[in-house]
Parts: sequence; structure tokens; C-alpha cells
Amino acid sequence: MSTTKGLEGVVAAETKISSIIDDQLTYVGYTIDDLAENASFEEVIYLLWNKRLPNKEELTQLEKDLVENMTLPQGVVEHFKSYDIHNVHPMAALRTAISLLGLYDEEADDMSEEANKRKAIRLQAKVASVVAAFSRIRDGKDIVKPKEGLSYAANFLFMLNGEESNELEVEAINKALVLHADHELNASTFTSRVCVATLSDIYSGITAAISALKGPLHGGANEAVMSMLLEIEEVDNAIPYVKEKIANKEKIMGMGHRVYKTGDPRAKHLKKMSKELTALHNMEKWYEMSVKIEDYIKEEKGLPANVDFYSASVYHSLGIKHDLYTPIFAMSRFSGWIAHILEQYENNRLIRPRAEYVGPTKQAYVDINER
Repeated sequence: MSTTKGLEGVVAAETKISSIIDDQLTYVGYTIDDLAENASFEEVIYLLWNKRLPNKEELTQLEKDLVENMTLPQGVVEHFKSYDIHNVHPMAALRTAISLLGLYDEEADDMSEEANKRKAIRLQAKVASVVAAFSRIRDGKDIVKPKEGLSYAANFLFMLNGEESNELEVEAINKALVLHADHELNASTFTSRVCVATLSDIYSGITAAISALKGPLHGGANEAVMSMLLEIEEVDNAIPYVKEKIANKEKIMGMGHRVYKTGDPRAKHLKKMSKELTALHNMEKWYEMSVKIEDYIKEEKGLPANVDFYSASVYHSLGIKHDLYTPIFAMSRFSGWIAHILEQYENNRLIRPRAEYVGPTKQAYVDINER
């Protein structure tokens, strides 16, 4: 048997959901540029789940279903209040809350296609409420219920902040959700498919995916980028800081990507939003600092920015707590995880690879008194 460390370059599944070909990311054949500039997150959800864009009536129904299913069971709200929420990683809280939601869903173990689609709506709707509720309860504030007539992105900001956001802020969150929705067979998506390939339920698959995303080699890069920017503090410190990091052979977070050779096609959209939002909130230095770092690393190392690099300053400009960056990533990626889970169910086969054994051989048991 031949092995490939990290399964790099190994094709492990066929999919009709998303692709990365010639450094271009597509969802069901639509380029990420096309969708980022034109689509709402709700349209992308429908596209990923149904392999086509919705008509006006279908989109209206999805928007309505999502808002109607955003309210959390009281038991989940009380769960957040039952532990020391200030010393809990938000991704751990999200993982547990989503698993807990399965206990309140009478259809949790109904594996029919119709039931799974209803659960998909409930999961996608409630993840926004879970992230917002966690943040508000941690801050000693009452939770805010969703508001009819607001988009998914607008409702998330409303539930998080307790007031409606302006058009540019909503556009930024919508764009971020579209850009992070799916990314072929990444670690968390593969985890979700492996889980449900055993015919486990959709809540198990999503909980497994969250667990994979929680790892610092997958989610969390944008939080690390913001920590770096805060450490640098001023624009003039950016290049000396980066030079020192490179001299010490330390990694600059948010630069380069394992599957893109010429650059992450998603990055430019959040770069534009970062420029506009930091200007709106008089925080231009975070954008200017980011551009300096990107230009230097690209020149010195040939590594352009990835999608996480500018999402850091976008979220910071919106006043979002830094440890919520990865849960917001998950909120978007729920749409892709669910799409892959549903696709796995459609043509399932247990995912069971082999391993090449490299340990000792021909050993014989020795009685414990003789060891």
C-alpha cells in the first residue's frame, strides 16, 4: 500500500457541491466571484442544498423558514447559564449546544429525506441564535429574539447587538457568509461525511464537523490574524514585526493556502469590505497595516493573503469579540456541511480507509512477572 501524509492530493469522494479547479472556487458551477458580488447567503444555502438557485417564491419561503426556526429552546438558553461561561471556549460551547439541540428535536433520528431537510433548516437557523445567545449571556445581557423581515446576516447582527445594523455592515456579514459557505473536502467537511457515512444522524455529523473546525490548524486563523494586528498596534510597526517573525522562522497567519497556488480567490472580496468598514468606523489603520503585511509577504515569500487575513479586520470593525470569529465561520459553513451530509446520505458507503502498519512485528506475549 502507498500512503500520503495528511491525504494530500488523494481524491476521497465525488461531489456536485463545490470545486477548486485552476485556483477557482465554485459552488455548483457558479464562481465564488459571481456569488460574492450578487448572491444573498440564503440563495447560497438553497444552491448548496438543491444544486440550483431558487426562484423568487422558493427564496421567500426559505427566508421565512429560517427566521421562524431561529428561536432557541429555553433549555439551551438555560444550559449557557449553567456553567462558568467566561472560561469556556466559544467553539466548545457551540459544539455542545448543537448536540443538545438534537435532544429537543423529535425528528432527530428520523432518517427520511423529508425529515433531514426540515432538520437542515432548523440547524442552519439556530446556529446564528446559538452564537449570538452565547455572546450576550456571557456579557450579562438578555438574549434578543430574531426579527421578521430581516435577512439571515441582518438578523445575526441584530441578535448579537440588540439593534439593527447599517447596510454596509449587513453586506459585510452576508459576503463573509457566502465566501465561507463551502470549500470542497476540507477537514471539517470530510469529518462530517465520515460520521454520517455510518448512518449516524445529522446532529452527530454537524457536531463532529464543529469539533474538527475547533482545531487551530483549521478554524481560528482569522482570530490569530487579529491578535497579530493588535500586537503590532501601529502601521509603522508592521514591517519590522514581520521581518522579526520571518527571521525567527515563525508563521505569519492568514498568508498562503494549501490548495491554492496563485492565491485564494475569496480574499479580495473581504479586502474590499475591510477598506470600506475600517473607513466607516475610523479604524483605517487595521486595513493599512494588513495591506502592508500582505504586500511584504507576497514580495518576500510569494504568499498572497487567504480569506482569513482580511476577515479579521472586517469582524473587528463590526465590534465582534475576537473569540467569536471561528463560531461565525462555523455559522456559514453549516450550509456546506449540511449539503455534504445530505449528499452522503443520497449515495452512501461506509468510509473506511486502510492504514499502513509501521510498528514492531513478531512479538510474543511475556507473563507479567517476567517483564
